[in-house]
Amino acid sequence: MMGVHASFFWILLATVFSSVISITIAAFFAFRIRPGMIERMVSLSVGVMLSTALLHALPEAFQSGLSPSKLFATLLAGLLAFFVLEKCAIIRHSHHHEGDGHPHEEGHDQREAGSTGWMILLGDGFHNLTDGLIISAAFLADTYVGIVTAIAIFAHEIPQEIGDFIVLLNAGFSRKRAYCFNLLCSGLGIAGGIIGYYLLGETQWMIPYVLVLASAGFLYISVSDLMPQMQRRTSLRETIPQIGLIACGILLILALRSLPHCHGGPAASDGQRAFFCHS
Repeated sequence: MMGVHASFFWILLATVFSSVISITIAAFFAFRIRPGMIERMVSLSVGVMLSTALLHALPEAFQSGLSPSKLFATLLAGLLAFFVLEKCAIIRHSHHHEGDGHPHEEGHDQREAGSTGWMILLGDGFHNLTDGLIISAAFLADTYVGIVTAIAIFAHEIPQEIGDFIVLLNAGFSRKRAYCFNLLCSGLGIAGGIIGYYLLGETQWMIPYVLVLASAGFLYISVSDLMPQMQRRTSLRETIPQIGLIACGILLILALRSLPHCHGGPAASDGQRAFFCHS
């Protein structure tokens, strides 16, 4: 039972870290940072998200003993679902704004937030809710998978939220109003973590599928949204830092992967945890 209580604590801490704290950091940078720095943060988040999906979450799901064909079908369904959701503007990853180094006509941000500002906030709320569910599934599967998943979400949230803040500020939102609305949306991440803890704790069989869906989200966001932005930077001077920061993100996740950890999640018995623990 102590393990279950401990997992709840870690889930709560991770969701606060990846939602509320990331919003606060993003607000600080959005009010002070040079726009070009966002590009570097995007490069780092690509490395973190890709390596989290391919080196942690997917291997953990496939070690569950479920049929690989079912898990690959879930991955395919997840990728297609993210495509459809983005088409419907239910999810939104706003990294594009005036002054980000890409060509935008004057008034781009005014129109962007004027027509879809509330959709940005709605999309963030939905996104944060699912992030909380994903973090819960990761921690219930394995503590270190939970940690790296929270780091991946945190790494992506900061540049995304900076872009959202800048769009909203340029559209006429005050700093306080933009921060308060984003902070309110970030609270849904904590709610998602709590819901996931109670829901997935009773339905352990769903955890591998949630991990695969989380990986689909990380892969889709990285490949369809973040990397195309990076491809617009074509000079060698701009490409080398991108590659270096992607490598830093991967090395960070590899460093966490090298730490000893236990499979089987907090719900496993002491004997199971002792059998599956390894370095």
